[in-house]
Amino acid sequence: MIPRKFRELLKGRRGFTLIEISVVIAITGIIGLGAAMATVQVLKQGARNADYTAASRHAMNAVFWISRDAQMTQDFYPGGTSGFPLTLAWKEWDNSSHQVIYSVTDGELRRSYVIDGGEPREMLVAQYIRVASGNTTFAINGGVANLKVTAVVGEGESAVSVTKVREIKPRPGL
Repeated sequence: MIPRKFRELLKGRRGFTLIEISVVIAITGIIGLGAAMATVQVLKQGARNADYTAASRHAMNAVFWISRDAQMTQDFYPGGTSGFPLTLAWKEWDNSSHQVIYSVTDGELRRSYVIDGGEPREMLVAQYIRVASGNTTFAINGGVANLKVTAVVGEGESAVSVTKVREIKPRPGL
């Protein structure tokens, strides 16, 4: 009984008109375009967040290691206009002499560590470090060291820059 009434209702209709199909295609296209634009935005923001995280971690790692050694040091030997290469030296309680040299080459901050003039141990502390234009500096003012580290990840307009600043008070002389 229901199928007969349904057939009577649709009697004379054989399909959709050209206008109806055009409207459906236009609406589907607009929805698809909006979804594509939203996806691109999400991907761009995800990449930007990843770059920010990388720059922040490298800058914080550089500040951590330099601060750690600068707090132990008794002698600062900053070099160049930026303070790098930076040489830090101190004597331990057992009279062993320690020397640490921080240098920046091609955006990589390296730490070379020597105890009592022995073999130097070198490690990569951070990448993406920018020294040019005063982005990364080490200076001493009134016995207090001022450290500024800038890490830049990415290129051009999408580059993400993170700067960390720390004031370091070295230990008093023994």
